[in-house]
This record gives sequence, C-alpha cells and structure tokens, in this order.
Amino acid sequence: MRLKCYSAPSMAEAMADVRRELGEDAIIVSTQRAVGGQGVRITAALEETASDDEVHIALSGGVPSPVLDHIREQLIYHGLPPRLIERLVNAARRVGTEDPTMACAGALDELFAFAPLPERQAPRPFMMVGPPGSGKTIAVAKLAARGRLNGRSVGVISADTVRAGALEQLSAFTNILNVDLRKARGAHALAQLLYEDINRHDLVFIDTPGLNPFLPGDIEYLANLIAEVDVEPVLVMAAGGDPVEAAEMAEAFAQVGATRLLATRLDMTRRLGAILAAADAAQFMFSEVSINPHIANGLCQINPVSMARLLIPPDERFTPPPGRETIIEEWPSDGDSGYGTETFPSGHEPEVDFDHLDDTAYGHGEQEEFLSTMKSFTQHAEQRPAFTYYDEFDDDGEAVDRHDQRNEVRR
Repeated sequence: MRLKCYSAPSMAEAMADVRRELGEDAIIVSTQRAVGGQGVRITAALEETASDDEVHIALSGGVPSPVLDHIREQLIYHGLPPRLIERLVNAARRVGTEDPTMACAGALDELFAFAPLPERQAPRPFMMVGPPGSGKTIAVAKLAARGRLNGRSVGVISADTVRAGALEQLSAFTNILNVDLRKARGAHALAQLLYEDINRHDLVFIDTPGLNPFLPGDIEYLANLIAEVDVEPVLVMAAGGDPVEAAEMAEAFAQVGATRLLATRLDMTRRLGAILAAADAAQFMFSEVSINPHIANGLCQINPVSMARLLIPPDERFTPPPGRETIIEEWPSDGDSGYGTETFPSGHEPEVDFDHLDDTAYGHGEQEEFLSTMKSFTQHAEQRPAFTYYDEFDDDGEAVDRHDQRNEVRR
C-alpha cells in the first residue's frame, strides 16, 4: 500500500494533488490543519487500480451528477438558503471526488473558515455573547473545564447582571472545577478585573447577559462594554433555529466585533442550516460545537470534514466496495486543533488521562483534589463518537500501520 502526505492552502487544492498523483481510487486516511495553522494536510493511500466509473469521473473533470444531487438534497433537508446551497454544490463540483462527504468537505473548506479557540493559553480573554437561551453560561463552563483538564489556570468573570441566578449557576460549575469566578457590574468593573486577571491566568472567559440583537439599545450596551476592554467576543448560537433569523442575528453581533461562532445543541437538532446561514451571512469562523450536555468533554472542535459528516449521512449508493474501507468511530483528539483527529476501532475508545496533567498549574495538594473531583464529575458522562471515519483494520481489529504513520506525518 502506498501512503503519501499532501499539503496545500485549501482542501480543494490538496484533493487535486491527491487525484493528480494517486488517482481517484486513493483512500483519504486523515486530514488536519498544516503546521502553523496555514492550509491543510491530507494523508492518502493507494491500494488498487481505478475502476471504470472513477476513470470516467477523472476524464469528465468533475463530481458525477448523482453525488451532487445527493449533496443538494441533504443541504435542502438542513434548510440552507437556496443561494448558499448552489454555492456549496458548485464548490463541491470542483473538488472532483465521488465521495459526497469529501466533496462537501472541500466545498465547506472553500466557503467557510474554521478556527478553534486556544486550549492552553490566549493573549486576550474571550467574551461569550449571544441571544437569551443560546447556552453562553454552559459554554463558559465547558471552556473552563477544558482548560482545567489541559492543566491550565483559568479565570471566569460573570458580567451578567440581568438574569436572576446567573452567577449562582456559573458558580456551581466553577466551584467544582476550582476555577476563580468573579462578578463585574458594568464596563469599568470589568476592565479592572481583566487588568488584574490577564497575568494571573492562562485563559479567561467572560459570561454576558442574553441580548436581543434586534433592539438597538441591547447592541449599544454590548458595544460599549466591549469598547472598554480588550477582549474577543465569540457568538454563541444554538443550532436548529430559523436560518433567516439566525443570519440576521449573526450580522447584528458582527457589528460589535464577533468573528467566531460557537454552535450549541448539536445533540438536540437534526438540521444545521441556521448555523451555516449565520456563518455565511456574517463571515464568521466556526470554532467549537457543543455535542452533549456534559460539562467535561462537552465541546468538540469542528472542521470541514467533521462538519460534512454531520451534513451528509452515509448512503449505500456511495459506499466503497467491501474490503476497501470500513467505517469505524472517530473521537476528538485531546489538545488537537484544526483538521486532525485520532481514530480508534470501535470498543477501544480513549478516556481522559487524568494522571498526566501539568503539575505546575496547581498548588500543593490542589491537583489531587481537582483530579478526584473531575473523575467523579465525568464518570457518568456518555462516551459518544463525534463523527465517523474511513480507515482499514485487520481481522483482530488493529489499525493497519495507520496510527504510527499518521503520527509521523504530524511530526
């Protein structure tokens, strides 16, 4: 079997390189963001000659119509605006693969940006903004938990002085996580707290009140708050809403400087048209998505391939022939950013390694107490596969030279 890595500025260009050298029968082993965050890297393998259908596709210079029709049908199901659907289908046509998921991934890579939030350290605090009920407080708690699981010092500030019980809800999580929580009443108080916290913590997250993006007074309040402090606003939006309304909301929050979108409730909706319409209308970058209700391990980084797998379900018409590829479960890799994820055979999923956190992030005796608490906190959490992945395994369920080869590529 021939294994090779390709790097390019975009998914479409990388796929073109794969087709040029390996042909249409190449198997996509893994995808990840290139070193430095610029471009993508695809690892592909070759094991058999191209079929007649694949040769026809290569000669015709594009994706076959049944694949494009399937992509269009699925995007209509998700409720995307018609113009966005056609743009995605046209972009998928240029990718040049008969796999609808990878064709859609190439289109998403061309039309959208993906930029996960830093997991270990950030120069500026992150302020979660959004309409009421979008999940900002829970998102802050999940981000704080992720930082603590990575051994980072985390600070949380609540600027929500509107919703009753907002501080109490957040403190219930921060107390368990052993995270510093403080409350800011107004822009001046927030600026003072951030001045004190910026050198004390690796990561700082700010919770804000839910605001109506269609009320000028609410947007003006948020704009004044952001103008007083050096923060990055992140739009938190629940999936499953009306795409047109979501697009208008995103445009309103873009006016205050938000450039990333953190999507919540992906475990409670079947249609993702709202978040795609929002990101397209306001030119937002996708950061994380909330895939389950649990605080620990409740967020997952999103990329074009994983987004495509959420949009395009498996279809037997486009399933590879037996013996070539086997669908297994894919799990988000701890601390991995961008496109890459680790894969494991079903039944061999990884657990959080509580014994290898950074000791320097804790005081004497603090780490042991924190780890004990977090073990209890996550022991009942569901371990759910986030996405599916194509790879090969032998009769014993062991990966065929994939794990070591993929790690070599990453290094």
